[in-house]
Amino acid sequence: PFFVNRGGLPVDEPTWERMWRHVGRIHPEGDRVAQRIRGAADLPKIPIPSVPVFQPSTPIPERLEAVQRYIRELQYNHTGTQFFEIKKSRPLTGLMDLAKEMTKEALPIKCLEAVILGIYLTNNMTTLDRFPISFKTHFSGNYFRHIVLGVNFGGRYGALGISRREELMYKAPVFRTLSELIFDFEEAYCRCWHTLKKVKLGHCVSHDPHSVEQIEWKRSILDLDKLTREDFRKELERHARDMRLKIGKGTGPPSPTKDRKKDVSSPQRGQASPHRRNSRGDRRPSGEKKPTDSKAMPDLNGYQIRV
Repeated sequence: PFFVNRGGLPVDEPTWERMWRHVGRIHPEGDRVAQRIRGAADLPKIPIPSVPVFQPSTPIPERLEAVQRYIRELQYNHTGTQFFEIKKSRPLTGLMDLAKEMTKEALPIKCLEAVILGIYLTNNMTTLDRFPISFKTHFSGNYFRHIVLGVNFGGRYGALGISRREELMYKAPVFRTLSELIFDFEEAYCRCWHTLKKVKLGHCVSHDPHSVEQIEWKRSILDLDKLTREDFRKELERHARDMRLKIGKGTGPPSPTKDRKKDVSSPQRGQASPHRRNSRGDRRPSGEKKPTDSKAMPDLNGYQIRV
């Protein structure tokens, strides 16, 4: 009912079945090769990469290097068959379950899988902001797409990922602005004879592995054919500013401390915030309620003293 991967762990049959079908299509004796490999009992064991584990005192830059080293050890998938089906519309919790499966199977991955794995391995780094960066390039009459996980720590930008090219994956968090990071990728593409056409930037990804929200993959879509160099830089910095504002405002539920304060200051308040505003508005024009409040307070204090 299942097969065994290079780490000796059980793997669901559909993943390996897709690989064997691909071998059968591209190899003249694909079926016999697959059966011979399946029946072999003396195959050498290939070491499985170890998922990085960090001490609380380990600095974030060192953690990022360890995560990137682990992603690189999985190796780039050159087989032409994608082992993990990733749907960008899935909620974050589903993608994190898939990332956990990647660490168990330890199969080669491509750039999108590396982004999901990078999110999973950095979830406990709450001071690190993560966001997807997608590239569309043109070379020799064809268009190519690539994606990395942008990171921001202490106001410095970097990236995690995997690629056939060393210069198109990991970037240490040393870039002062988002535009400097993107321009560095653009220069790397130029050295590969690729022309950068579009850049898509997503918003920051939640650190909650059980979140049901979807990753925002393309909050900003920048077409370099329609933007001047200066406008391109301004749009990149505008996106970076929007991410900072979103982080500053916060998107999670209010803290319990705030809830307790609201309950104490307004015991008759309903669940909706407009009702609270109305009650405040009623107190401003009405001066007759103040004596009532002052009379109620001694009784309340007296009760507290008796208790």
